Amino acid sequence: MPKTRVQKAESIERLISALKSGKAAAFADYRGMNVEAVATLRKNLRAEGVDYIVAKKTLLSRAAKEAGYDIDFTKLEGMLGVAIAQEDEMAPAKIIGDASKEQPIKLVGGIFEGQVVDQEYIMKLSKLPSREGLLTQLLYVMNGPVGSFVRLLNAYKEKMEAGEPAPAAPEEVKEEVKEEKKD
Repeated sequence: MPKTRVQKAESIERLISALKSGKAAAFADYRGMNVEAVATLRKNLRAEGVDYIVAKKTLLSRAAKEAGYDIDFTKLEGMLGVAIAQEDEMAPAKIIGDASKEQPIKLVGGIFEGQVVDQEYIMKLSKLPSREGLLTQLLYVMNGPVGSFVRLLNAYKEKMEAGEPAPAAPEEVKEEVKEEKKD
């Protein structure tokens, strides 16, 4: 049963407000997915604060234009759904990208940092590690030198406790120390 004008107007208003308030959006061709897979995708998106809206391409184009984006959805292939992030701007691309490994859904474009991006760009975003993953990597990089220094000091302490003599300073260091004392 086709939508009435009132229902279409409500859909457009919902899309406009979501696009204006959202931090980022990912457009996905969900053709070939079954109802259960779409329900699981919606559940995963909702858990991350992402709205998933399915509408006709003409309604999507009209809503995007009114929200300030120049996108012609009629030129994109397939049946489109729009995942709009309200919190984490990486979430829509990441979740749909992960779902595409098991389901016949594919990213076809998006909006990131206020700019319309193509399929290639949104695919690259979907393959980046999550925010938590990037913070973990940064922590390991920052703790690496400190951990090495602590292990070195611990080895030196154990060597001293074992009664081994301390290694002699290299000649270069001894000469620098003598020069500093003269000044």
